[in-house]
Amino acid sequence: MANGIYRIGIVGASSLVGKELSDELGESVLGASDFVLLDEDEAAGKITATGDEASFIQRLEASSFDRMDFVFFASSAEVTKKYWQDARRAGASIIDLTYALEGEKDVRTRAPWVAEALAAKAASNGAELDLNTPAVVAAHPAALMLALVAARLRSKLPLKSVAATVLEPASENGRLAMDELHQQTVNLLSFQTLPKEEYDAQVAFNLLPSLGEAAKVKLTVAEKRIRDEYAEFSAGALPPLALQLVQAPVFHCYSMSVLVEVAQSATTEQIEAALAGEHVDVVSGESDPPSNLSAAGQEDIMVRVSEDVGSEGVSRFWLWIAADNLKLAALNAIACAGELRRLRPLGKVQ
Repeated sequence: MANGIYRIGIVGASSLVGKELSDELGESVLGASDFVLLDEDEAAGKITATGDEASFIQRLEASSFDRMDFVFFASSAEVTKKYWQDARRAGASIIDLTYALEGEKDVRTRAPWVAEALAAKAASNGAELDLNTPAVVAAHPAALMLALVAARLRSKLPLKSVAATVLEPASENGRLAMDELHQQTVNLLSFQTLPKEEYDAQVAFNLLPSLGEAAKVKLTVAEKRIRDEYAEFSAGALPPLALQLVQAPVFHCYSMSVLVEVAQSATTEQIEAALAGEHVDVVSGESDPPSNLSAAGQEDIMVRVSEDVGSEGVSRFWLWIAADNLKLAALNAIACAGELRRLRPLGKVQ
């Protein structure tokens, strides 16, 4: 039995986040592991890459999890609910990127970077992981971004309030949502009828705080998830989050406008210094601002700080933040696996 060498399954290897996860795992501390790519019938047999190596996607079955150490679920919530107990019975540590296991007994939502930034027991979502933890849910990227930024500020300054308008990209809801945004854009330019199966609304060239009643994309669900996760991570250590989620006509990367207030006089330089550190790239005012384009492919959360002009006697600052949602989700999932790894130092690979 090899110490630190694992057998790792990725369910939904052909999904957007599954492909990102495969790439990041190949470059991580788990990169020497034996990877098994799994998906439903339509994707089975396709060739994809894990790191620098080509791999076949295998058909997902109840028996697919034999001798697995870790299983990442990155397909759909329905697939996760159908197969996660099979992975659990096989003795695998489970990381859910589909949010399907929210509310399951002893399953916790994790954001290890936030816990580290808060450096307090309260940041551990109520309890540390133990051998009885059946699975963890990897945090929503936007909740991770907001909580990490707030935690960094709180570590250096008395943070008083946080309010955010978050712009959601199509890729957060998978390939079908991206395809519909693309087709809407094409059809609008050629004066054709718009497809609306995913959004039940026109999202191309548009900004929407809510979607049609028949939409498969659920903005209200995502907004509640971000709000709830932020509160769970902070456990009272951070001020409440005022939040509005808006569907943006972009394919990739979250961007958000965040207004923070601190309870003492502060300068832009002090805010930047508090934010700076691992996983956060502070962009100076002289540089181009963070954007969906500049954040794509970047591992860090990009932040630009500016003072709220006219807020006399009140220290308020605007943060313009952008991050690659798929890469952030993959990196956080790997960090979650790192937490679980401490509970199983030996792998099953012979």
